[in-house]
Amino acid sequence: MIRRRGAGKREDREEPGLRKDGTGLLAQLRRPPGGRDARIMLLAQLLDRTGTGVWGASCVLYFTFVAGLDGRQLGLLLGAAGVAGIAGSPLAGHLAARLPARALLIGCHLLRLATIGALLVFTRFEVLLLLVALTSLGDRAAKMLEMLFATRAAGERRGTYQALSRSVANAGYAVGAGLAAIGLAVGTREAYQVLILGNALSFVLAAALVWRTREQRQEPGGGEGGTRTPGADRPGAASPWRDRGYLRFVLLDVPLCLDDSILGVGLPLWLIEHTDAPHAVVPAFLIINTVLVVVLQMTVSARVRSTVQAAGAARLYGLTLLGCCVLLAVTPEHGAWAASAALLAAAVLATAAELLRSVSSWELAVSLAPPEARASYLGVAGMSQSVQKSAGPMLLTGAVMVAGPAGWLVLGAAVAGGAVAQRHFALRRWEALRSAEAAGSGPAGSRAATGGDPAPVS
Repeated sequence: MIRRRGAGKREDREEPGLRKDGTGLLAQLRRPPGGRDARIMLLAQLLDRTGTGVWGASCVLYFTFVAGLDGRQLGLLLGAAGVAGIAGSPLAGHLAARLPARALLIGCHLLRLATIGALLVFTRFEVLLLLVALTSLGDRAAKMLEMLFATRAAGERRGTYQALSRSVANAGYAVGAGLAAIGLAVGTREAYQVLILGNALSFVLAAALVWRTREQRQEPGGGEGGTRTPGADRPGAASPWRDRGYLRFVLLDVPLCLDDSILGVGLPLWLIEHTDAPHAVVPAFLIINTVLVVVLQMTVSARVRSTVQAAGAARLYGLTLLGCCVLLAVTPEHGAWAASAALLAAAVLATAAELLRSVSSWELAVSLAPPEARASYLGVAGMSQSVQKSAGPMLLTGAVMVAGPAGWLVLGAAVAGGAVAQRHFALRRWEALRSAEAAGSGPAGSRAATGGDPAPVS
C-alpha cells in the first residue's frame, strides 16, 4: 500500500469517477479491475444476489404460510441463521489459507443449492433449523471468498472493484425482490416452490461461472513479485486470533455496520409505532437505498483510495449516522407529511453511511492485515457484519426504541465515538505496519500477532 513515487498521478488518471471520457459504471463493468475473471465473477454475483433477493423477500411468508411455523419458531429460525452466519466468514478464511479459494466458493454455491432445494422436501422445524443455518453459513462464507478474490484480482484497484460489486449486488437484490413480488401476488404453494427453484437456479449458474474463472495466484503486497500458492498462507504466518490490534479493529467495526439494521428494522418500526406516516412510505426506504447505492457507490469509492482516506471515511460514517439518529429522534409523532419527510431524509443519511462504510471497512480490513496471512485475517474481519446482523435488530428493538428519542441520540453518539476511535487506532496500526515494512523487519504484524511485541502494531 506504500505508493511508489510518481504512481499517484497515474492512478488519478485511471480512477473511475474522475475521468471525463465516459468511464462510468457501465464502462467499468465492461473493463473491471481484474479483467476477464472479474467480469465473470461480477456476473456470478449478480445472479447470486438476484436469487438471494427472491428468497429474502419471500422466506418469512414461506415459513409462515407454507411450512406452518409460528412466531416463536420463526424467531428461532432467523436467530439460528444469524449465529451460523457469524461462523461462516472466519471458517472460509481459515480454509482459504490452505485450499484454493475458487473451489471453496463453488462449494459454497453448491452447499446453498442443496440446502435451499431441501426446503422443497422437508417441513419439520428441526430440519428447517439445520437447513437455514447451513444456508446462512454458506452465504457468509461465499461473501468472504468473493472479497478475497477481489483483493487478489483487483490489486490496488480493489476499491473500484468493491464499488462495482456493491452496485451489481444491489441491482440483483432489486431484481430478485421484483420477481418475488410476482410469486407472492399469486400466493399459492406452487408459486412459493417456483421462487425456491429460482433461487436454487441462481446458485447453479453462479457456480458454473466461478468454474470458468482462474485461481488468483498473486496476492498484491505479498512480497517481491507477489507470486504464491493459491489460497495458502505462509507457514508460521500471523494469526488474527492473537493479533489484538486487528481484533480491536473488527470489534469497532461492528457498530459501524449498524446502518443496515437501522434501515431494515429501525426505520420501518419507528414509522409504524411512533409516527402517523403512512405505511406505504416503508418500501421507499429500500428504493432510496438501492438507487443511491447503484448510482453513487462508484463516486464515493473514487474518493477513498488509501488507508488514510478510509480511516477518515470511518469517522465521517459516525457523523453521518449520528445525523440519521438525530433526525429519527426529532421526527414528529403527529403530522403524516412532516414525519414522512423526516423519515425519508433519515433513510438518505443511513444510505450515505452505508456508502462510506462499504469502502472504509473494505480498505481497512485489507490494508491492516499482514499480506502473508490475508485470507485468515479477512475471514475474521467478515465477522463484524455477521455479528451486527444478529445483534443489531435486538439492540434497536430491545433498547433503542424502548428508550424513545433519547435512545436514538445515545446510539448516534456511541457510534460516532466508536468511529473516531476506529480512525485513531487504524491510523496508528497502519503507521506501525509501514514503519515495520520500511525497516525491513519481516512480515508486518507477525510479532504482534504471536504475542512477541504487541505494542508496535496495535
